[in-house]
Amino acid sequence: MFTEFEKKLDSVTGYKDSRQKYADEVLDNPELFPELIRLCFQTSNKNNSKACWVLELVCYEKPEWFQEHLDIICSNIKNLTDDGAIRAVSKVCLLLSTAHFKKKEILLSENQLQQITETCFDWLIKNTKVASKCYAIRTLHLLGKHFDWVHPELKIILEKDYINHSAAYKAVGREILKKIK
Repeated sequence: MFTEFEKKLDSVTGYKDSRQKYADEVLDNPELFPELIRLCFQTSNKNNSKACWVLELVCYEKPEWFQEHLDIICSNIKNLTDDGAIRAVSKVCLLLSTAHFKKKEILLSENQLQQITETCFDWLIKNTKVASKCYAIRTLHLLGKHFDWVHPELKIILEKDYINHSAAYKAVGREILKKIK
């Protein structure tokens, strides 16, 4: 049985206004947030990527809402397969890492930090779209301030893969390599 919110996700499109409309609905109705999380990681659901798009926009506004759901999020990010879902959740990983390390709005456990780190490295070395790789690079840069082994590994990957990637990847790679040298 589909919930009313789940049915509404059918009409979400990739346009920012469309995604924002449903993010606003969740922001106005916080009781929808757990359902949004559930839909994001229900990979058999045809709208899981749309739920991830909405989740990304909610994360910009209310990162603190994620605190009690971090175990579910961090343990399931590795299971995403849809490119659109991965792109959105890779951005969520960056936003959550920023909220943890820089803004102190949430607290990620050691295990959660490790899960994000492993998944970001997976996205970086697998055949993932460039935007997801760029968010993963930025997230790993932040995580490397906590895990001393991350920056050396990230540097190796960036230097090895640099020549084979797009201008966007190269720009982010250059920026992060300057910061970690």
